[in-house]
Amino acid sequence: MPQPLRAVIFDLDGVLADSEPWWNEIDSKLLAEYGVSYRGEYHRDVLGVSYRLAVEFYKKAFGLSASVEELMRRRGVIATEFFANRVGLFPSTKRTLERLREMKVRLAVATSSVSASARPFLDRHGLTPFFDVIVTGDEIERGKPYPDIYLRAADKLGVAVNECLVIEDALSGVAAGKAAGMRVAAIPDRRFVDARDYEKEADYVLGNLSEIPALVRRVSATECILLLQRKTVPIGTHQVFVQ
Repeated sequence: MPQPLRAVIFDLDGVLADSEPWWNEIDSKLLAEYGVSYRGEYHRDVLGVSYRLAVEFYKKAFGLSASVEELMRRRGVIATEFFANRVGLFPSTKRTLERLREMKVRLAVATSSVSASARPFLDRHGLTPFFDVIVTGDEIERGKPYPDIYLRAADKLGVAVNECLVIEDALSGVAAGKAAGMRVAAIPDRRFVDARDYEKEADYVLGNLSEIPALVRRVSATECILLLQRKTVPIGTHQVFVQ
């Protein structure tokens, strides 16, 4: 049963970090080390998935002889350099986090990126203090679209899954949030995907981060009203509040 929202769990890539344009360059650099010329033609296939699923896809698509573990390690090293020096924030990121903090909402990051790239990025942009919990892709066995990372984040927050709102940009992440039993707001990056593809998958489709605080207020207010209605039963012509 849905409850008023107590926590918002953010994906990092493509949600807080304007990183999606850089992933083609990251993967191009990775694959060039193995003799492959890559121009981002498989961007949608690896959008939002775990490092393991991404490199497994490339290994099969290009017939690479390198092990999955080696490819994951090299991708992590390359991504770390990009996140440390090149990737920026989306507009209104800090103001959105500030407003949610003012609303006493608990905040978390649940990202497929490894800790070595995600945490320095959050530190560099001064975002780390906003978050109660940070869960990275190297902390879990099964990445998105499996729900494990969101379940881990909720457990660390100490918040029930039906009190969490997930913010995602990728369909694999939307699927992970829904599989975890959470409500999901999608912010599709219209430079790379068709927002219409998200309308049947996510609970809400937003245009940008700045819309999140109003959504949290609206959803929480609606759920509070519904809870009161469920606790009130008619007896004769009177309404009785049931504890």
